[in-house]
Amino acid sequence: MLNEIVLVVFYIVILLCSVIIHEVAHGAAALALGDPTAKYAGRLTANPLKHIDPWLTLGMPILMLILTNFRFAFGGAKPVPYNPYNLKNQKWGPALVGLAGPGSNMLIAIVAAISAKFISTPMAVKADIIANFNNWSKISEVLPGSVGSIFFELLVMIIFWNALLAFFNLIPIPPLDGSKLLFSIFPIRIETMAILEQFGFIFLLFFIIFFSGPLGIFLNVILNLFLGITL
Repeated sequence: MLNEIVLVVFYIVILLCSVIIHEVAHGAAALALGDPTAKYAGRLTANPLKHIDPWLTLGMPILMLILTNFRFAFGGAKPVPYNPYNLKNQKWGPALVGLAGPGSNMLIAIVAAISAKFISTPMAVKADIIANFNNWSKISEVLPGSVGSIFFELLVMIIFWNALLAFFNLIPIPPLDGSKLLFSIFPIRIETMAILEQFGFIFLLFFIIFFSGPLGIFLNVILNLFLGITL
């Protein structure tokens, strides 16, 4: 039981760290491109207290954990403020700031996957851990107790969360980061952009509901690509 609680704690902590890095990456990219808003707001820091949103960071993940028997959660950090009009490149600057978040998650997932590759744990054990990494009762039995297998489990968690965050945020619907790239590529009127951003959550909700099947399939493909590196 204690082992299961420890694993759930790591599961949550890795999610929180991943979303914080995601938001800091947005602010760092904005600063590099000429906008110091996030810096002056004190958001270019690893201090979690600066990034916690009561609902996104705490309420939603806890609720989802309870509803899924502690198998899955999702959340985010408080969005980092930035002023797109301060960016040196007005056309591509917002897209680069938007892509910095998912880009940081992809980089973390790649580094974790390569690191997991070099852990000297039998391939059969690795495959078993991957198949049961968030099945807390099962994973406690699967882990052989070696330091290598425990680290492999933690790296799989890191890959899972960061691949998921990168994939989800690249959906081109406001307020997700992929919409910034969409607005840079296609000439969308300011009025249309404002409407899309105002009702973005509604559009996103319908998109997830009606395309949950294809989204799940594509996410599994992305996850398998990263996890395949670890074997």
